[in-house]
Amino acid sequence: MAAITVPDISLNDGNTIPQLGFGVFQIEPKDTARAVGKALEVGYRHIDTAEMYGNEAEVGQAVHASGLDRRDVFVTSKLNNGFHRPDDARRAFEQTLQALKFDYLDLFLIHWPLPTRYDGDYVSTWKVLEEFQRDGRARSIGVSNFQVSHLERLAAEADVVPAVNQIEVHPYFGNEEVRAYGRTHNILTEAWSPIAQGRVLDDPTIVDIAEQLGRTPAQVVLRWHVQRGDIVFPKSTTPKRIEENFQIFDFELDDATMDRIAGLDKGGAGRQGPDPDTFDYVPS
Repeated sequence: MAAITVPDISLNDGNTIPQLGFGVFQIEPKDTARAVGKALEVGYRHIDTAEMYGNEAEVGQAVHASGLDRRDVFVTSKLNNGFHRPDDARRAFEQTLQALKFDYLDLFLIHWPLPTRYDGDYVSTWKVLEEFQRDGRARSIGVSNFQVSHLERLAAEADVVPAVNQIEVHPYFGNEEVRAYGRTHNILTEAWSPIAQGRVLDDPTIVDIAEQLGRTPAQVVLRWHVQRGDIVFPKSTTPKRIEENFQIFDFELDDATMDRIAGLDKGGAGRQGPDPDTFDYVPS
């Protein structure tokens, strides 16, 4: 398993990121260290967590217990929605480093833009992330769930272009307008919910392609993402699935198959998660 080579993609700041990672959204803290440990054993070298997931400490435990050099594991976390004000963001970032027991993060993101909160001022929050990058505690910085209008505002008012935008993308919701903006402005797209929380795995088109190729439906969808140039980090606590999701670099989808999957896009009706223009959740 570890012999599989995951491509590294260049970020706009000169760093690189493994195209396939392991996500820990909705993994209970008590299960996180075991799941991440298995992923690292399989060969994953990219872990995606967040302050709001409540499992940063367990991610750090798994990385430290793996015996791998810290430099060989790319770790992302994200700013809690409750800490957008600059001083709060600074404290929250320090708490993230303490929870992980790291000196730095490879990538730190604003989790949601929250345009209806904090007087709509996500630019001041972003400028704090710029501080983290300047002092070396965040090698790269980016955003998550930012729409085109949010990205355009950062371009007009801030100094640093986000390295990535982590957004909902899957066959039922291609999110093509945001992806296209990213391509034009050298912002990589990271696809969260890449299999629509499992909803696309029973789709007749996906099942048919998987049967033809002798692959799992999840492998087919993840391969589709990779060939489109997106970064993906599927989540599972099942060892077999953690392994299967890693085995997507020894086959390819032809153009016709890629088009079949893209044809499943339902536009806005296919969105599974919240609308970033209205989402305003702040943990109590």
